[in-house]
Amino acid sequence: QDLDIKILSLDNFPKIGEIEETGSTLLENSFIKARTVSAITGKAAIADDTGLEVDALNGAPGIYSARYAGINVSYEDNVRKLLSEMSSVADENRTARFRTVMSFHSLNKEFWTEGFAEGSITRKEIGNGGFGYDPVFRSKQTGKTFAEMTTQEKNKISHRGVAIEKMSQFLMKIIK
Repeated sequence: QDLDIKILSLDNFPKIGEIEETGSTLLENSFIKARTVSAITGKAAIADDTGLEVDALNGAPGIYSARYAGINVSYEDNVRKLLSEMSSVADENRTARFRTVMSFHSLNKEFWTEGFAEGSITRKEIGNGGFGYDPVFRSKQTGKTFAEMTTQEKNKISHRGVAIEKMSQFLMKIIK
């Protein structure tokens, strides 16, 4: 809101469609998307990639968070697979984090930021809000799952909220 820029979304460019995430890290996938959109539109672009990293699963699902249970699966399928794999993990070992990497690409500049939200994986789904893994991710900061929080509460502490705040600080510097 503090920046004198017009923000467009992919809705403004329906011909772009899905961009294949072929990178091996969140950073690579984020830049693949930003560079692709910038090349097609001729405009600076911001993109992100997000993953849930569970310590007991050696960082999985990570970059495969959206397709953890397979291709073309539902959020519920991914959550079920995660809870199944975590069923024998003790409460103290259920630590996890959401991580978002956000990248900026223009003709003469590239930059990236990241945001984390630390927490743990619950034993069952709790709450009705959010999407994806929100019902099973309990925030270390609030003690609530992301699905129990209002959108405003979640945006203040979420991985995406942190990453976008850092990105907006960067954009303020280059615009001024």
